[in-house]
Amino acid sequence: MLGPVILAASRSDRMRRLISAAPVTKQVVDRFIPGETVDEIVPIIRELSDRGLELTMDVVGEDITRPEQAAAARDAYLALIDRLGELELGTTAEMSVKLSMFGQALEGGHELALANVRPVVEAAAAIGTTVTLDAEDHTTLDSMFAIHDELRKDFPQTGCVIQAYLFRTEADARRLAESGSRVRLVKGAYKEPVEVAYQQKHEIDKAYVRILKVLMEGAGYPMIGSHDPRLISIAQELARTAGRKLDEYEFQMLYGIRSDEHLRLAAEGHRMRVYTAYGTDWYGYFMRRLAEKPANLRFFARSMLTRG
Repeated sequence: MLGPVILAASRSDRMRRLISAAPVTKQVVDRFIPGETVDEIVPIIRELSDRGLELTMDVVGEDITRPEQAAAARDAYLALIDRLGELELGTTAEMSVKLSMFGQALEGGHELALANVRPVVEAAAAIGTTVTLDAEDHTTLDSMFAIHDELRKDFPQTGCVIQAYLFRTEADARRLAESGSRVRLVKGAYKEPVEVAYQQKHEIDKAYVRILKVLMEGAGYPMIGSHDPRLISIAQELARTAGRKLDEYEFQMLYGIRSDEHLRLAAEGHRMRVYTAYGTDWYGYFMRRLAEKPANLRFFARSMLTRG
């Protein structure tokens, strides 16, 4: 399987330099990351909103080694939220944040990440939107869930992400599927050991359906993070069986992947949210998109050959 190889490359400084230096790379990256600055991303937000889509915004960057970098990540989100508020786009876009960007892996990282993310959650609430905490590798999840619980005391709309490939996730879903909760279910995009995660696609897909059924039958708000046509159809059937209205759950897909499907679901009356990343530190995000789906890797390789 190529996925683990690509994920290993995402942590390689040598591969980072090689891929970043390729003349064609920027053209391909633009498929997934449509801008580097707030000024560049605002027209994208307007365009998607005009098409009946909602967004969740991710300021890319993960290699945080100093507290001042974590503070800069916080400030980048605050600048985005300020601009969304000025343009009255607050109800169109929410924020997705990785706590690693806010210093979670540093000394005293749990407290540091909580201190950095709280102002972002407060600012988002002030313009009528919210924040979802992205899931990262399994060693970070207890801290992420604890921060999520703490933030929900004052901001109950704060969401979180759970990953179907982890053995623990079905139990996490049962705990989280309560009134007022917002939970995004994804398959998972980190290399995890066999002791904690399913490794085969069919096992992950079956786990995804089991966990989604828990969320649909619960009292919270499920967010279906998948591009898989079969899982999207199953999600619609589970929602109907659970008696959910179209505004009682939503689909989420990545910017640049299956864009026609985004529009199709929105036209059918579904809430469709596009996960839209921007920023200059794009390498780790880009490599995970390649690892998640072989078609993405083929697209990149073909572009390197035809444009290089």
